[in-house]
Amino acid sequence: MAPTIPLLTPYKMGNFNLSHRVVLAPLTRNRSYGNVPQPHAILYYSQRATEGGLLITEATGVSDTAQGYPETPGIWTKEQVEAWKPIVNAVHEKGGLFFCQIWHVGRVSNNGFQPNGEAPISSTDKGVTTGLDGGDWSPPRRLTTDEIPALVNDFRLAARNAIDAGFDGVEIHGANGYIIDQFLKDQVNDRTDQYGGTLENRCRLALEIVEAVANEIGRDKVGIRLSIFANYLECGDSDPEALGLYMAKALNKYKILYLHVIEPRMVQVGNIFETPYSTLPMRKAFNGTFISAGGYKKDDGNKAVADGNADLIAFGRLFLANPDLPRRFELDVELNKYNRATFYIQDPVVGYTDYPFLEG
Repeated sequence: MAPTIPLLTPYKMGNFNLSHRVVLAPLTRNRSYGNVPQPHAILYYSQRATEGGLLITEATGVSDTAQGYPETPGIWTKEQVEAWKPIVNAVHEKGGLFFCQIWHVGRVSNNGFQPNGEAPISSTDKGVTTGLDGGDWSPPRRLTTDEIPALVNDFRLAARNAIDAGFDGVEIHGANGYIIDQFLKDQVNDRTDQYGGTLENRCRLALEIVEAVANEIGRDKVGIRLSIFANYLECGDSDPEALGLYMAKALNKYKILYLHVIEPRMVQVGNIFETPYSTLPMRKAFNGTFISAGGYKKDDGNKAVADGNADLIAFGRLFLANPDLPRRFELDVELNKYNRATFYIQDPVVGYTDYPFLEG
């Protein structure tokens, strides 16, 4: 008998039966021209689909104010919904499960991405001072209290559109320094209304979005991604352990499907650091499926599952470069190396659908 590979064991995630625990992490690919998903995404996602495997889309905008990067997809117009349908169908034809990650960048934008050249919206009017991937961010505008319900509604409508496009569920993007993170973290959120100040107030927007989305499409189809311990785009918190534990416990009230957390070691994009923090308290506090992401290789992914530290492991760069990643793990063969220089170019093939599969 061959030894059992923890990452390749079945798992029941709510109503979904997964055949393995290797998840495609959400990866911005900048190839959705005019914010509309393109036919080349059919090949990209279907290449990475397996029977009973979970894929999460690249971050997908909830409204015309949600964009901050070139050629990223949206799901707020009928045209976008229609464009997603053949992509979803291709994943389903291979037996895969497909969740749409819905996002709003908040202050990580500039006037050129915004309707009528307006200021990006955020929890604050403090801008981002450091660029990421050459980003040139404009000063944001602080949302007024009475504007926040419209933002919540944008996420609700985007979730409904995702289900209409055929997706199995949605992942709310609450991580990486984008708008939900901008409300969660005290380094950015300097509000004095009911959405700022206390831990409870700073978490209010995230939980209102979770509630609205769960009520719209069913809590069994909803996940959320958090990067509590990170400081992406100057979005850090003075007490991440308290914030993480509060969110994990608060999410139980809504009985959502999963919590997807970026490991504390990924406090900077692309680099692994030792930190004193652990996601284990969040894992123990949350009642649903726990997905862990952040620089995993095969061995530490297997260990995380075997030790019970996570139910599923999300792989980004490795899955990008190895469309048949679960099979390569099974056969214990060498992996393709990823080319970081082609992550965010607009080419429909290069660095996108041209990574080779195993022969035979």
